[in-house]
Amino acid sequence: MPYPESFILNRDTNPALTGPRQTQIGYEADVDSVVAELVRDVPFYDQSGGGVTFSGGEPTAQPDFLEALLRACKTSGLHTAVDTCGYVSFEVFERICGLTDLFLFDLKLMDSAAHREFTGVPNDLILDNLRKLSPLARDLWIRVPLVPGITDTEENLDAIAEFIKPLPAVHRISLLPYNKLGEDKIARYQLTRRNLNQTPQTRPELTRKAERFGALGIEVMIGG
Repeated sequence: MPYPESFILNRDTNPALTGPRQTQIGYEADVDSVVAELVRDVPFYDQSGGGVTFSGGEPTAQPDFLEALLRACKTSGLHTAVDTCGYVSFEVFERICGLTDLFLFDLKLMDSAAHREFTGVPNDLILDNLRKLSPLARDLWIRVPLVPGITDTEENLDAIAEFIKPLPAVHRISLLPYNKLGEDKIARYQLTRRNLNQTPQTRPELTRKAERFGALGIEVMIGG
């Protein structure tokens, strides 16, 4: 039975971008060709202790292709990680859990109304999935993107710490400093969202935020 096919990177399909501005930024590939490319880097994985990370976008949005890729990676002896926002049916996590060595799970906002305001969806499914996934996962790292005044507030960070405190398998929390790299996409793709015009946190500010998680007894990392 052939592996399912999928896009690794998508063509820019914004209808506002026509003519010479519409360029291909990806290609279509099957599982065998992807894994053949990945195994070429095994010497680097062996040296760094790393492996293959599936992110995006959201990799669980293509569950059949993701599962087939993970299965093929494990057959090839590759360490696997899945970077997810958690907004997917838990059935997908059940399918890939045994094939995933490490989950990188994003937590943004603990207040559901605020989560809906800034991401477009409530966080109920995300939090429920994290509760269910934690006792099943081999390893689980929480990643918190720090947007000034939105996700990096004392109230939100304390709520995240309280939520993950009882969860097994959580071995690290990564605080991701704010950066402006994505803001140019608003004009480039003629998006309707507003530009936040925020200033990245200073190192002392990031250190103080990391200290709020010290009592959890898990590794706290700035960046990564």
